[in-house]
Amino acid sequence: MSDLIDKLNWRYATKKYNPAKALEQDKLDRILEAIRLAPTSSGLQPFEVLVVKNPDLRAKIRAVAWNQSGVSEASHLLVFAAWDNITEERIDMMFDMTNEQRGFINEGWEAYRKQLKAIVAGRTDAQNAEAAARQVYIALGVAMVAAAFDGVDSTPMEGFDPKAVDEILNLGERKLKSVVILPLGYREAEGDWLAGLKKVRRPLDQVVSEV
Repeated sequence: MSDLIDKLNWRYATKKYNPAKALEQDKLDRILEAIRLAPTSSGLQPFEVLVVKNPDLRAKIRAVAWNQSGVSEASHLLVFAAWDNITEERIDMMFDMTNEQRGFINEGWEAYRKQLKAIVAGRTDAQNAEAAARQVYIALGVAMVAAAFDGVDSTPMEGFDPKAVDEILNLGERKLKSVVILPLGYREAEGDWLAGLKKVRRPLDQVVSEV
């Protein structure tokens, strides 16, 4: 546990990446697997993650992301894209896959399927899209912890034009909407104004309370 806390103290929102230092494939694979294993509401996993390798696409994304250098200079760029709606078909896809992999049908599980369908049917498409987007942040947090644990730098970014990124990556065709992006790689401390600064967080007794 102390190793994990040490890694979380080490990590920060890296502002400058070393474009010549590539992220090892095994580390990337572990981060992506951690994302896959992240918990989500009702186990729906209502998002996809795009690993953007194409330098032209990354340059276009940087142009609509306040010109943040990490978008194109970090070793890898992850784009977290949520479902544009939580539909009956998508619910069935996940519940059917669960039944297939577990090898049996549970009555309580099937009753919950119907209940969940009724819940999403009572919301607007926009409300369902927002519910899906909130699940992305669970996976994002898991990704950053997994990256830090492997000594990989990351920078969560909401500072971009989602509609423009959706167009660049043709996400509309996949019924997805970009929510947050995450450069991954290795810091270039020289030239990164934040690299040497003390990590500042509110003390524990101001963040946690018992009731």
